[in-house]
Amino acid sequence: MSNALLDPTLLDGLRPRGTGADGGRVPRALLEVDRLERQFDGLKAVDGISFTVAPREVVSIIGPNGSGKTTTLNLVTGTIPPHGGRITLDGVRIDTADAARIAEFGVARTFQNGRAFATLSVADNVEVGMHSTLRASRPFRSLAHLFLLRWVALLGELFIAIIGTPASRRERALIDATVAAEIRRFEDRLGPRRDDPAYSLSYANRRRTEIARALAVRPKLLVLDEPTAGMNPSETAEVLEQLLDLKAEGQAILLVEHKLDLVMSVSDRVIVMDGGRIIAQGRPEVVRHDPVVVEAYLGRRRGLGGSDLL
Repeated sequence: MSNALLDPTLLDGLRPRGTGADGGRVPRALLEVDRLERQFDGLKAVDGISFTVAPREVVSIIGPNGSGKTTTLNLVTGTIPPHGGRITLDGVRIDTADAARIAEFGVARTFQNGRAFATLSVADNVEVGMHSTLRASRPFRSLAHLFLLRWVALLGELFIAIIGTPASRRERALIDATVAAEIRRFEDRLGPRRDDPAYSLSYANRRRTEIARALAVRPKLLVLDEPTAGMNPSETAEVLEQLLDLKAEGQAILLVEHKLDLVMSVSDRVIVMDGGRIIAQGRPEVVRHDPVVVEAYLGRRRGLGGSDLL
């Protein structure tokens, strides 16, 4: 199968993680956030923060409710635009791009409140995630943004979908193989349910479906917003195991999570936010006992454990 079938901006996802187009070393920082700012009604939700995520690194953002964690993810993924600062991915500035374009650059994201398509099957939900990588099936996609030509693009893609071309059929085979591979990642949970509509799934399986959809594009950076929200301890342990597997594969991850035991187990570095600012960052074992961090969470000096989190 030809890698040319995929958007070239995402081809790094099909190479060994941590290598560039020529097989050499990639830049030291995959994601660079520099003095990022965002205001809502005059209130600074994100106040001049700077941090990096290196290739193959898992970085978690923690902090009390309202500290700016999810807003930071929204800015990184283009869900909302920043009011100041810069964001670069693999050396390319992305803070002026919208969410669709940032996805094409290689950032995949899950949401805190869940975004599975209720009437689509598990397999179809995962396939939807690959929409931004299609080339042979969407050769006219650049016209879709032009008002007078968007119907040309739509009719052309409809023709290809009905008739097919050798390239689109090869692309179809690649998509099917990728969907099957991501469902196998959650085999015991999603495998038997691959043809079931998302509305029939448990909450935990809907979240697993979202993670599988994000991974289907082989992202450079996987952004997860509270992937275990609403899960019981057993389900959380399963997600932790899957995150550790991704870490072992070299997947770069930017994670927001309230369950500190999971954060401390999977993270290479932890960033702590409070009031829209970064108040501490470092290795998990250091951050856990930082007096400033403890004070921000609990208002008293006490080591952070999973049961301490508000």
